[in-house]
Amino acid sequence: MRPFKKVRNIHFVGIGGAGMIGIARVLLKKGYKISGSDILDSYDLQRLRNDGAKVSIGHSKENIKNANLLVVSSAIDKNNPELIQAKKDSITTIPRAEMLGSLMIGYESVAVAGSHGKTTTTSMIAKIISAANLSPTYVVGGKILSTDENSDLGEGKYIVVEADESDGSFVHLQPDVAVLTNIDDDHLVHFNNVFENLLDSFVLFSENVPFYGYMVINGDDKNIKKISKRISRAQITFGESKNCDYQICHIKPFNGKQTFKIVDKKADKIHTFKINLPGKHNIYNAAASIGVALEEGIPINSIKKGISEFTGVGRRYEKHEIKIDSKEITLIDDYGHHPLEIDSNIKAYKEEYKNKKACMIFQPHRFSRTAQLFDDFIKVLKETDSLILLDIYSASEKPIKGINSRAIVETLKQSGHKDVTYLNNHSDVNQLITQKKDSFDILVIQGAGNISEVCENIKDKWEI
Repeated sequence: MRPFKKVRNIHFVGIGGAGMIGIARVLLKKGYKISGSDILDSYDLQRLRNDGAKVSIGHSKENIKNANLLVVSSAIDKNNPELIQAKKDSITTIPRAEMLGSLMIGYESVAVAGSHGKTTTTSMIAKIISAANLSPTYVVGGKILSTDENSDLGEGKYIVVEADESDGSFVHLQPDVAVLTNIDDDHLVHFNNVFENLLDSFVLFSENVPFYGYMVINGDDKNIKKISKRISRAQITFGESKNCDYQICHIKPFNGKQTFKIVDKKADKIHTFKINLPGKHNIYNAAASIGVALEEGIPINSIKKGISEFTGVGRRYEKHEIKIDSKEITLIDDYGHHPLEIDSNIKAYKEEYKNKKACMIFQPHRFSRTAQLFDDFIKVLKETDSLILLDIYSASEKPIKGINSRAIVETLKQSGHKDVTYLNNHSDVNQLITQKKDSFDILVIQGAGNISEVCENIKDKWEI
């Protein structure tokens, strides 16, 4: 049964984003007629067409002829012709998060929020619930590698979604369970570059949890601690601190994998887990997922199975084997674009590949983020063995004077970095890494913009 009454034809403006595609696919499976538009075509959009959606490349008022409702990506300009026509025709227009919130009605819902780790944590929770044979519906901002999907319509009572704070729209969600992975100084443009405004939005999101629900929060995160006293909902904590309800301990990394223990203070039990991902940040993602699962009464064997079988998310430390001429190299593709995410990634591959040299190709994302965190980027990028800087991906922002990749390169050189190169043409990447191949064993593709195309070009040419 469709819950949206007279709404039958739903049009997505900017349908190409991972979150938009995920919602569209679930609605298709629910029986709605789905159309959408974007400026670039993709493999995922073609798959959506194959599922029955009508997808147009380019924005035009003609695209919304039969629409009852428009769902709009936060990346869409207010002068978009489809939005203008929708206003003329009195067609309701809503942000992506509001549609996601409507999709959650009738389910027992879990929403994962935070500056970092949302996609991995959301995917882990979905994997655990699936391992318990509870068939969840899920919508995440990346592809779960084991399914090659970022969403699915399950048959069970649970829905698990990623809650994006970048434009503040996550306040439209009213989950039964809200997870806070961490809070950091990212996406501040929407919040007038005032960090306190960002904190306020997380409080508002938390207060949307109903009185019978609860929060699962990172008990070690300093910024979550700042707001925890302002949140009136029940709070379950995870982390390494002794006062956490689910305490992380005995972390042992090995061959890109890790074992760790969770001390369940509430049940007075200790559980051992294995995860197939490196990096302490992934231990925290796993602990958040385990905390939700234990609170929901999922059997411990199912939790262990889900965690141990989780193989990761696309572009989150995703590994490929390539051979440049005769040189075998491990390619690591990672979406992280904030200094803390890059730092976590560097620590992860240095732990996994001890005594091996790595070359990172990095594309900064947004002028505003680069300007705000310039010194942090310098501090983190100094830890790379070899670095190739691509131009900043603007994400529709206007340039900021003095903020560019050349400035990062010059600052790094002045600080003592011995091997850093600026490259303004993506098509030259393959030639450059071919020249440098004998100086590294690990090639890291880092960033959230069109650097993903660079990675695909490398794989097309060199993947084994």
